[in-house]
Amino acid sequence: MAETKRSAGGMSDQRRERLRLEISREAARLFWEQGVAATGGDQIAEAVGLSTRTIWRHFRSKESCAEPIVMQGVVTLLSVLRSWPRESSLEDHLTAELNRLRQEAPPVSHADEMLAMQMIRLADTEPALRTAWLMACDQTERQLRSIIGGRLDRPEDDLDVRVHAAAAAAVIRVLDEHIGAAVLSGADLTEFSDVPELAGRFAQAIRTATGGVVGNPVA
Repeated sequence: MAETKRSAGGMSDQRRERLRLEISREAARLFWEQGVAATGGDQIAEAVGLSTRTIWRHFRSKESCAEPIVMQGVVTLLSVLRSWPRESSLEDHLTAELNRLRQEAPPVSHADEMLAMQMIRLADTEPALRTAWLMACDQTERQLRSIIGGRLDRPEDDLDVRVHAAAAAAVIRVLDEHIGAAVLSGADLTEFSDVPELAGRFAQAIRTATGGVVGNPVA
């Protein structure tokens, strides 16, 4: 039987991550409803039904409580990119996978996606939340190194691979911020409802940012 990894406190890593995400959801709701400054650790603890001491055992500050939910904003795209076959263009793969996820259970719930958008939006005016979002973007870049390195048959620490990963991650950050702002402002979302068009926008922006290196099928 495979062993379950446990943290120093005796809690399994999987359970710990579930608890961190549960805390993050409640913190994000409070931050959005009443503002970061008006939200304290005691309120977060009460909302999730834990002691304040437990909150600080899992997070270094109240603002860092937003980190797990912010990371949910890039989970779906990263899961799609990790399954990108070499023989497919990026737009074709994104279109197929996004359509499939509309019919099946996506890796991240709609509620968590909305909370992530809200925290990314708040990050415009809250430096501590901006840090959480940029940490998620850094994780995106690190995972893109592996994906792009694999497609180029180069190690992920290769300089060109790192540059292309940084450029692609910047595209994802900007487009996620743009889409999130539109959703939360109640703007016309027609431009985002057409899956092939949305996939094409992401693919073309990444192809442009990487000088055409990333986006096409690989022989």
